[in-house]
Amino acid sequence: QVHVVESGGGLVQAGGSLRLSCAASGRTFGTYTMGWFRQAPGKEREFVAAISWIAGRTYYADSLKGRFTISRDNAKNTLSLQMNSLKPEDTAVYYCAAQQEFYRGSHYFGYEYAYWGQGTQVTVSS
Repeated sequence: QVHVVESGGGLVQAGGSLRLSCAASGRTFGTYTMGWFRQAPGKEREFVAAISWIAGRTYYADSLKGRFTISRDNAKNTLSLQMNSLKPEDTAVYYCAAQQEFYRGSHYFGYEYAYWGQGTQVTVSS
């Protein structure tokens, strides 16, 4: 089982950058695929990025490729999301999530994630 806690959200101007972090509990962090999702007011939760436990493969929402970078440090049980060139439409609550250990399915859907954090607010002003 994994317990995750996000941090790093805040208010930033359009064009700026933020780095979100997710601290995870557990001794086998490296065997979980981790992901970021976001939910804007009045909208459904959407996939942002994921990084697999298999060779650290990364997956991104098409619309965010090139601006967002997901990474992990298995030694520190930490997941990160570097967000650059932020836009007002990136405003949302960002959630860190973990799939079941050794999961080999898709990474794009929220229902495939078993463990969720409480979220961290990111607000991008225009």
